[in-house]
Amino acid sequence: MSKVISQAPLKGIRVIDFGQYIAGPAVAMMLAEQGAEVIRVDPPSGPAWDSPATAVLNRGKKSIVLDLKVSADKELARRLIASADVVIENFRPGVMDRLGLGPEEMLSIHPQLIYLSLPGFSAHDMEKDQLAGWEGIIAAATGWYRGMGMSRILMGVDPSYSPLPLASIYGALLGVLSVTVALYAREQTGRGDMIEVPLAAALSEGLAYNTMLVENMPNRYKSQLEQEIERRRTAGESMNLSYEDVQGFLDPFYRDYLCADGRYFYHCCPSHKSHAIKVLELLGLWEEMIEAGIPLVDPYLPTCEWQEGVDCSLLAFPLSAEWARRLSTRMQEGFLQKTSFEWERLYGEEGIPSAAQRTTNEWLNSEHAIASGLIIALDDSVYGRLKQPGQSIWFEGSSANLSEIRPAPVLNADREEILASLSEIEAVSEMEVATFAEAATMAQALELPLKGIRILDLTNVIAGPTIASTLARFGAEVIKLDPPNPAFDPSITCILGLQGQRGKRSVLVDLKTPQGQEILARILREVDVVTFNGREGQLKDLGIDPEQLHAVNPNVILCRLDAFGGPNVGPRSETPGFDETVQASTGMMARFGGSLTTPELHANVGTIDVSGGYCGAFAVAIALINRLHGAKSQVVRTSLAVAGQLIQLPFMYQYEGRKPFDEPSGPSVKGEHAFYRLYEAQDAWFFLAARSASRGRLSALFEFADIDSVAESELVEYLAERFCSQPVDEWIIQLEKLGLAAHKVKNMAEVRSQYLHVESAGAIDLDQSTMQFIRHDAHPSGYLIELVAPNAIRMKHSRITIPEPAPKYGGHTRQILRQIGLDDAHINQLLADGVVSETWSHIGEYIPS
Repeated sequence: MSKVISQAPLKGIRVIDFGQYIAGPAVAMMLAEQGAEVIRVDPPSGPAWDSPATAVLNRGKKSIVLDLKVSADKELARRLIASADVVIENFRPGVMDRLGLGPEEMLSIHPQLIYLSLPGFSAHDMEKDQLAGWEGIIAAATGWYRGMGMSRILMGVDPSYSPLPLASIYGALLGVLSVTVALYAREQTGRGDMIEVPLAAALSEGLAYNTMLVENMPNRYKSQLEQEIERRRTAGESMNLSYEDVQGFLDPFYRDYLCADGRYFYHCCPSHKSHAIKVLELLGLWEEMIEAGIPLVDPYLPTCEWQEGVDCSLLAFPLSAEWARRLSTRMQEGFLQKTSFEWERLYGEEGIPSAAQRTTNEWLNSEHAIASGLIIALDDSVYGRLKQPGQSIWFEGSSANLSEIRPAPVLNADREEILASLSEIEAVSEMEVATFAEAATMAQALELPLKGIRILDLTNVIAGPTIASTLARFGAEVIKLDPPNPAFDPSITCILGLQGQRGKRSVLVDLKTPQGQEILARILREVDVVTFNGREGQLKDLGIDPEQLHAVNPNVILCRLDAFGGPNVGPRSETPGFDETVQASTGMMARFGGSLTTPELHANVGTIDVSGGYCGAFAVAIALINRLHGAKSQVVRTSLAVAGQLIQLPFMYQYEGRKPFDEPSGPSVKGEHAFYRLYEAQDAWFFLAARSASRGRLSALFEFADIDSVAESELVEYLAERFCSQPVDEWIIQLEKLGLAAHKVKNMAEVRSQYLHVESAGAIDLDQSTMQFIRHDAHPSGYLIELVAPNAIRMKHSRITIPEPAPKYGGHTRQILRQIGLDDAHINQLLADGVVSETWSHIGEYIPS
């Protein structure tokens, strides 16, 4: 049974939050949720971002106003930093240094301080370090505006705009993870750290599955969308398909269907050994399709062993164009027989991931979101009863979960309390402080802060594997355990696993056998953490429900990530789901596509999955700190729904009198307003990022001398016409001279090639530039693989390592079984009995050809 955790994990930790907009405040908000005392520092004018979302970000904090241009307030800021455990800021590199509040100076007087900087671009990037860290500038520089999905490319919407602050959210999650790991390391060394998490690097890592390249990847893994894009490019044809046309290129198990209530139902169940079959049975089409001869080929067989004339398998993504057409037609007829919510219930009962499309407004008011605690309501001093996202992580069986999160404070409301506490802290014996500082200075920093931490990874697809692969960069040792007969096809396991399984050793064990359970028990005795993504009902069958797990190892931490879980139980808590179903449920697809009648998948792969994995990694780090304080039998949780809400934070709130949910959305949108928008120059697109009141600055240029006479409604058209007259580089030079931020819109392939390091060339300096990619020219798969480098977190006193390439599944089976005490004769018998395996392909291929 789980031991009740009676104290919030970060109680006693003081955080000074200088952050503005989203990234910095979000880190501080998540630390506050875990019990840290967070002091919010704002200028006299208040937060820079005037939005109800700021009230969400500042909940659970205390407020003080300081004018850092005034000497007395600057000195007060220094005293606050000297009293703190953590400092957070997200200004451009050098800003805090010029104020005398930079990390080098602050750690020189307070060596146990953890100082987190979240600039747009790295201080080590001599080309980009002073670029304004606007979300739009970062998206343009990383290639995100030209990588939002193959549907958009075929529709000719390239570049494309999204209002979701992915750079800030990925940066915040990696930031809070790095702070927590640094706190864990400090408990052992007494030493603080300087941490930089550039938001552009965080975005590049968050988009890892969209930027990865597998040269000469077999065509069997290319979707109809990919093949059509390649065909059109080769033939020189335009990308001019309509939204309706694009639907015809989607896989029948990975698309929307119209239902009897006029609402779309997002059907997301490809690549699994049983989901597609269950769907056809549910729709009454299974016998018909079997009679028609639908192929059921083992997807781990190379295509050279497929029957003649067979070009796809129902058990693998994607289906051929002909089978996709036949199935989609018949399935659409079936979906029209019931409402979208009826189908959602039926699919949930059958354990098939899919969801009815909703708007964000509908999600905020949905029964499950409220009952589960995914959405909470606080009495805000400005907005009244304010609905907003709940906690990002939580512990099962813990009285320390914050069921009553305090609303955001009134500006400067806590000044007297903060000053009084500061005086008390400063009254501590100078000798005691000096002794602690000397010890911290002399302590040897941990080269790898999680060295010695062992993780058993029982996850699949993207979000779950991201937890352990992210922690591996800090030195955690990871064993990835999978069944001898995989549940998912090679497009999920082998292709996506190139990213998600880095830094792991792989063993294949059948946990449904008594021998497999004994192997599991032996491994469990040796690990610190178990990661699992799935429903509560699946835990017992695998032998890892909390009671079973902690009977074997009472110190082990179980981190569970699921689709729709929250701190409380709701009607959909046990509903399975993927990134895409959470996008549909929480309103992300409706926003991106423009409406409930034109929902559209946001990006190709992993928008929510990666952030969900980062939430899980943060949860593990918090639990490790808890364990240092004596906590045992911990179950720590998060969900994809949590991540989906965080990504939509600028819109994920509601209160009486809220303006209509009419934020910029849909494929035609290029930005928020005339001065925060994509524009096409003579030769290329660029992104302009400035405040809406920027006319005066532009009027200094000849081309815009008459801008003050242009009506607001005509301003976008006016600017678009003028910007077409010169090359993009000329505009960027002129705009930057006026103090207006602008950046050419890159594509992902261009960015990857610009910052590409060849693995065989030797060691890579992860601090060299903001974004970095690695070309694995000796990858164990035999393919040339290009992946983003793990360089979004840069810690001065703790080393970050580049995890080893993902191994072939089963590649370490013998090694791991020997380590837990089995001899070769025993292992050979287990192999012969099918209890364990060394490969999923009978010819030993890493990626089935």
